[in-house]
Amino acid sequence: MYSETEDVIRALAENAESVCRAYLPAGRREGSYWIVGDLQNNPGRSLFVRLTGPTSGPGARGKWQDAAVGLHGDLLDIIRERTGISRFPDLLAEARAHLGRPQPVLPNTPVPKKAKAPGGTRAAAARLFAASVPVAGTLADTYLRARGISQGGTMSALRFHPNCWHRDEGQTRSVPRPALIAAVTDGAGALQGVHRTWLAPDGQGKAAVETQRRAMGHLLGNAVRLTPHDDILVVGEGIETMLSLVEAVPGLPVWAALSSGHLGAVLLPEGLQCLYIAIDRDPAGRAAAERLSARALDAGIAVRVLEPRLGDFNDDLRATGKEALRQHLAGQIGLEDRQRLLG
Repeated sequence: MYSETEDVIRALAENAESVCRAYLPAGRREGSYWIVGDLQNNPGRSLFVRLTGPTSGPGARGKWQDAAVGLHGDLLDIIRERTGISRFPDLLAEARAHLGRPQPVLPNTPVPKKAKAPGGTRAAAARLFAASVPVAGTLADTYLRARGISQGGTMSALRFHPNCWHRDEGQTRSVPRPALIAAVTDGAGALQGVHRTWLAPDGQGKAAVETQRRAMGHLLGNAVRLTPHDDILVVGEGIETMLSLVEAVPGLPVWAALSSGHLGAVLLPEGLQCLYIAIDRDPAGRAAAERLSARALDAGIAVRVLEPRLGDFNDDLRATGKEALRQHLAGQIGLEDRQRLLG
């Protein structure tokens, strides 16, 4: 890390509350923390940023954590996620601008090109998805098949990017890595964000990095719509979890909300008559299912919960195979829906 970068990061930490007010304005200060819903600036209390303490080391100000999704990072992460800036030099320039610092003047620099207008996270998400390619035959296909999933290549909501920028906490340079890209869309089908899962170089698992998954754009209320639905819908958390259900029951109408926090807040489509909630076997998953169930029942929608034998349905698929998973699901799907869903 060179000294100018270190100085900018330290200055951001010294002005942590100012950064939060500018980039996470939906939050508020409570004691020594800035509290907000998530990196997408949604209201809530899941993400907290430390506003006091040293500028580096344990307990440093400017460090944040999102309890709902298990992510954490620094103020540069917040600025990147809220602006959609991926190139580190541009990210530093944004940080300098916030701090009111002049941009460095390089010797013998030609007349600068007209700078690009900063794009919002939705626009950046759209650019990333457009630059990605279909999953079939790529490392993303290899990754999904390693998890027992063969249907990923048929999903238009999923794509692959061979060089998606990644930066872990504490790193000053982004590194291009292969990634599975998922489109997060709203009820009208408009792309509102993307979810990135960085992969190992051979595609046999996730990348050996601290932060293996990250979303950008507007997630709250939206979802990765993997297959079409009509008046029946199955909603759960992870992409791999929901693809596992399709593996066992082809044609099942499934959405992935990406986290327990977003599962509880997903907006249900008009005309829905029956909702199946595919939970993960943990307290957060059960709590999210309860929140979503209450909202669905208030709207007059019938609700059933699908529960895995193990931690989640991808664990079940890999441990017992798709036929055993299909039989397990058959025992939980309502009699009125079995012929229609299971065939």
